[in-house]
Amino acid sequence: MKSGKSIPMEVAIKATGLRKSYGDFVAVDGVDFEIPKGVCFGFLGPNGAGKTTTMRMIYRASPVGEGSLVILGHEAAGGRNDRQIKQKIGVVPQEDNLDQELSVRENLEVFARFYGLDRKQAKARAVELLDFVRLSERADSRVLELSGGMKRRVLIARGLVGAPELVVLDEPTTGLDPQARINLWDRMRDLKRKDATLILTTHYMDEAEQLCDSLVIMDKGKIVAQGAPRALIREHVSSHVVEIGLQGARSVSDRPEAIELANMAKRHEQHRDRLLLYVDNGEEVVTRAAQLLPDAETLLRRSTLEDVFLRITGRGLEE
Repeated sequence: MKSGKSIPMEVAIKATGLRKSYGDFVAVDGVDFEIPKGVCFGFLGPNGAGKTTTMRMIYRASPVGEGSLVILGHEAAGGRNDRQIKQKIGVVPQEDNLDQELSVRENLEVFARFYGLDRKQAKARAVELLDFVRLSERADSRVLELSGGMKRRVLIARGLVGAPELVVLDEPTTGLDPQARINLWDRMRDLKRKDATLILTTHYMDEAEQLCDSLVIMDKGKIVAQGAPRALIREHVSSHVVEIGLQGARSVSDRPEAIELANMAKRHEQHRDRLLLYVDNGEEVVTRAAQLLPDAETLLRRSTLEDVFLRITGRGLEE
C-alpha cells in the first residue's frame, strides 16, 4: 500500500482486516472498525481479547501485522508514517510512569520538550494543562506526594502536552475511589467538548456507558459486537435483569417455581446458584418471584454491557 494514503478526515481511524500474531498465537484476528472524529470510542473485552494489542497498534507502540490501519489520514501499516501519526496522538497509560521526584509542573515541562516546545512555550503549556485538570494549586508538589486520582490527572495532562487530535486512555480510572473516577470523567467530557477523539479501554461497565458514544466488544481476537452502549443492550439482552438466588438447585428444572419464572422472561440463564431472567416487565416478575420463592434473594437491576458480553460469549468481562 502506498505511503500517505488518505481517507476523509471526519474519520479518525479506519481498520480493515487488521491482524496481529505472535508466532502461532493470533492476538487480533482480522478486525474491521471505524472511529469518527470527536467521539469517545471504547474497546472492551476480557484479558487476552486483543484490545490491548489493537490499542498498541493504534498509538504505534506495535507494528501492524496484516491489513490496513489508517490513523488521522495516514496509513500505519509498514511504519512509514509513524512520525506523523505519533505527533497527533496523546497516550494516557494504565501504569503510573511519571517521574516521582520531579514536581507536577516539571513533569509536564520536560515532556513538552520532546514535542519541540521551547522553554517559554513549555511553561505556558504546563500552566494551561494544570488548569484544565484542576491541579494548578499542586503545580510545585512532587508527584510522589499526590493521591492516585491526582496522579491520573497529571497523566492526562502529560498526554495532552502535544495538543493531540487523538487521545488514547488505557484503563484510566483503575484503582481510583468513586469521587476520583467522577473527576476524571469530567475531564474526559471536557476533552470531547474540545473536539478531541478519545479511545478508551476499561473494565468498568458504568464508565463505558457514561463516556462512550460507540464501542466494540472483543473476544479471542475478534469483534463480537459493536455499536452504542444502550443500543447493544437493547439488541442483545433486555431493559432489566431479575437475579434470583437458587440455593441447592443444580438447574432451573430442579425447581418448578423457577421454571414458571423462566417462562415469564425473554431469556434466562443460570450461573452457579443464581437464576438470571432477562425481562422488560421487571416489577411483575419480581412480584411473582416473591410469591413463588419467598425465601430467595431477589434483585431487579438495569441490564448492563456485562450482560451483553455474558450473552455473547458465556463469560463475564473480567474472566
